Amino acid sequence: MARSRTDKVDLAILGGGAAAFAAAIRADELGFRSVIINSGLPMGGTCVNVGCIPSKFLLEAGNEYFYRQSPQFACNLPGAVRCDFTEAIANKDQMVHQLRKENYLDVLNGRRVEYIEVKGTLLPGRRVKANGRVLEARHVLIATGASPKIPPIEGLAGIGYLTNRTLMQRKELPRELLVLGGGPLGLEFAQMYAHFGSTVTILESAPRILPRAEPEVSEEIAHCLKSEGVTIHAGARVARVHRMGGRVACDLVNEKGTVPCEAEDILVATGIGPNSTGIGLEEAGVELMAGGYIKTDAHLQTSVPGVWAAGDVAGKLALETVAAKEGAVVAMNALKGESRTIDYDLVPSAVFTNPQVASVGLTDAEAAQRGYPCECRVIDMKRVPKALTVGDTRGVLKMVADAKTRRILGVHIVSPIAADMIHSAAYALRGRLTIEDIIDTVHAFPTFSEALKIAAESFHHDMSRMSCCIE
Repeated sequence: MARSRTDKVDLAILGGGAAAFAAAIRADELGFRSVIINSGLPMGGTCVNVGCIPSKFLLEAGNEYFYRQSPQFACNLPGAVRCDFTEAIANKDQMVHQLRKENYLDVLNGRRVEYIEVKGTLLPGRRVKANGRVLEARHVLIATGASPKIPPIEGLAGIGYLTNRTLMQRKELPRELLVLGGGPLGLEFAQMYAHFGSTVTILESAPRILPRAEPEVSEEIAHCLKSEGVTIHAGARVARVHRMGGRVACDLVNEKGTVPCEAEDILVATGIGPNSTGIGLEEAGVELMAGGYIKTDAHLQTSVPGVWAAGDVAGKLALETVAAKEGAVVAMNALKGESRTIDYDLVPSAVFTNPQVASVGLTDAEAAQRGYPCECRVIDMKRVPKALTVGDTRGVLKMVADAKTRRILGVHIVSPIAADMIHSAAYALRGRLTIEDIIDTVHAFPTFSEALKIAAESFHHDMSRMSCCIE
């Protein structure tokens, strides 16, 4: 039997997504050599292959098709609009291929980074086995990501369910779609396919969709989705799923009893689970948390010195931006001996429905749990001149502040461009700005972002009686 070949490397990385690439690129910039060992999704991981890029492409294509049928302005007459859904999927695939090459493959050229697509296994002593090769690494990064989590619902495993990964590969538009889960993924796919013409029903066991968001945010986006024909069953547990005459049937249990619900297909969008099994973690002594996520300290090092974890497998925040930031932090801490940490309270997040949902910082409830004396204000987008000007007043903005110091603790937005607006709030939180700091900042007029200033002004004034030029 041939002996395994042994190589020495500064950083061995298991996984091929945002965390892996961010760590490898930062390591190269610092003058170190790394090897990326990927056996999961194609190069680039979730974001470029089955997450951010393809879903946002299809969301925008669906938006254009849907809203052109009912123009916002009376001077633009509605007319027949056609959509070739098969072509939309083909265009999505072209975009994925292009960005996988440009943003991942091409950026490795000329760098001290080796990329190999084989199964990698962590061995004791910071060694990684990849096929017939053993890497002796100064440091190892586990960045294997996560996969769709399938809940243990009776009958679900045998009925041929869809996930976001499999649904976006189908070239035929489902006529009817049940969406199991009312979180960010579920809402994006529900509206995406509703805009293309599917009849969509969302099933959420919590009392409201986006259960972790502010109640006002959940209520507003639910109203917007319902106004576009999406049916929402919240507070309804799916007790059983089965096939009936070739259709998917669900038994929903709510306070009124069992309610039948059926459709042509069902999408499971109930969250993710870490890719932490079968890669040697437990054998190497790496401690796992509940649900299989890797336990790390504040610097992202695991229970084994020199072994680090970043991205979805570490279970902090399942965002591409967080994975990339964590990967870079690991490279700095591991290879340069730094002690960098990440303040996750300052990380903005967004749901790319239309209108969008975006949030940064603490909710009202979270702030109270941490002992802050909270004061909050909520404004409707109809108070924002730009929203009135363009005829789109959907949305709300909630601002959470410390009642004593007036420091802003959180901002939560529903707006057509909430994902862009949230960065102003993120800067405000990072700079520990107060309500008065926002008021004293001159905003461009008219803009949706001016909603931040209007919300701050509402701590002092009754906005229903104020001019748009309030100061």
